[in-house]
Amino acid sequence: MIRRSAVSLLLGSSALWGASSFHQAHAASASDAQQIQALQREMQEMRREMSGQISVLRQRLVRAESRNTPAANAAQARRVAASKGQPLPESYARDIHIGGDSGMGGGMGSSLGSAMQKADLGTPPSDRGVSSSWASFRAATEKEEAVHMGGMVVGFPGGRPTISSEDGMYAMSIGLAFHEDIGGFMGMSPRRGESKGDYEGLTENARRLRIPISFRYKNWIANITPDFGSSNADGSATLYEANLNYAGFHNTVITAGYFQPRVTEEDSESSNEFEMMERPAITDIVRNIAAGDARMSVGALHYGKRWWIAGYLTGQSYGKRAAGYDSQTGGTFRVAGRPYVSKDIDVHVGVSAISAFKVAQATASDDRSATFAEQPEVDLTTTKLLSATVGNVGSIWSAGPELGFRWKRLVLKGEYYNIGVTRGNNSSGSAAEQGTVNFTGYYGAANYTIFGKPRSYNIKEGAFAAPGVDHAFDPAHGYWGALEVSARYSVTDLNSNLNSANAIRGGQQTVWSAGLNWYPNRHFRFMLDFNHFIVSDDNKASSGSTSLYDIMGRHGNSVAGRIQAAF
Repeated sequence: MIRRSAVSLLLGSSALWGASSFHQAHAASASDAQQIQALQREMQEMRREMSGQISVLRQRLVRAESRNTPAANAAQARRVAASKGQPLPESYARDIHIGGDSGMGGGMGSSLGSAMQKADLGTPPSDRGVSSSWASFRAATEKEEAVHMGGMVVGFPGGRPTISSEDGMYAMSIGLAFHEDIGGFMGMSPRRGESKGDYEGLTENARRLRIPISFRYKNWIANITPDFGSSNADGSATLYEANLNYAGFHNTVITAGYFQPRVTEEDSESSNEFEMMERPAITDIVRNIAAGDARMSVGALHYGKRWWIAGYLTGQSYGKRAAGYDSQTGGTFRVAGRPYVSKDIDVHVGVSAISAFKVAQATASDDRSATFAEQPEVDLTTTKLLSATVGNVGSIWSAGPELGFRWKRLVLKGEYYNIGVTRGNNSSGSAAEQGTVNFTGYYGAANYTIFGKPRSYNIKEGAFAAPGVDHAFDPAHGYWGALEVSARYSVTDLNSNLNSANAIRGGQQTVWSAGLNWYPNRHFRFMLDFNHFIVSDDNKASSGSTSLYDIMGRHGNSVAGRIQAAF
């Protein structure tokens, strides 16, 4: 820009001098010597002023070029990295470009320091691999800024460390979903004839230890996410997802492979954004009919500013196929929309449906069965007071509405689901294994953001997102991150046909919950939950269980905390 200014001044000077010569000739012919001399003096004064300005511009240009020498640039890179506690060797420092045109890095002023600072702000990264389009990926990289190192771009789009080529065609990212839970149960002493169950006063569990790894070529993305904590008793390792995605169509993602199909509003949220530590029991039971983690799936989702729709054909979950026997086949469908949207208000309406068309065969006989069971909405126990096993299953289905409402910092939402089990023709014909079975459940939840950016609507998930952090935790400057408080009431009823020969008595569970979540920055969260749960008499002997945890009904309390890291 400095060179262009200097050239413009020189051209202007030449033009003015040419004009002077023209006027001099014209004045001579008109015998107006005094006017010509006055004009010449004025032109000379203007040239002297412009020469001075050109000299100043040349000096500024020399100083700017001297600051951008490779040695000076490398020194600046080392200073920035050292200030962040990350010293760089000389070979790396010379490849980092600070300032100037950074291409995908976001323009003037891009630097390692600013990229690190921006990564602290916003909502938590997802617990899954990325599935955004090539255009969205490049836009996110530009927004978050990046650092150029030897022909590569290193950045943090969406808060996830990512390495890509200059044009973004090739990219690899690695993330983290780290959930460590600690807590215990109170008031769980057994009565006469009951077993206590796994209800410790103080225990811990590595709830999720996922490492999402994504590989991109333009709009093609491969995700693989191992999970070293996918259980209510840590120590087991499994696969969360391994899938191929195509995102080349507008606002559309086509997926094939082991995947978590989105069904119900609660299940569509990332676990890094849950209001409470666990989902309501009914939504967890519903999603596991034919979806859930690491489910073989083929399908697609599409979204707009006001609506979201997805459908998947599903098979068996990872590691659940029994050799020599039929696997399960099923499907999911969800549609959601926002009929009213404003700056302070979001109204969410949706419907979710799921079905296991054919239940997996698990034994040599063709008597297929299904078990529905759930903990009291805290995964610090292996004992499930809520449990029902249904034999002679032909198919399973569930459907129900979703409702949500946001007003400024307040979010209200709820869902209701009915589960139906149709019988097959595989049993001995006993009355206990005939007739349709129906279970129900629902929940209502409220959330309020005390400080920080309040929860908002995520159009890519068709669900509500976590609070945002405008300023990372910095007490010296009065910044405290984000804090929210949540409450929930949920009921799940696994009793069916109680006054008939084919009665199923799995119990009815009611849970009152309250929680507090603090986000010092977008990458870390500390959660504290209190649950009071009531489970009705489930008469285990009549439902075929050998457990005696809940002969006369049971109630208790749990207090649990979670340390969360998300990248």
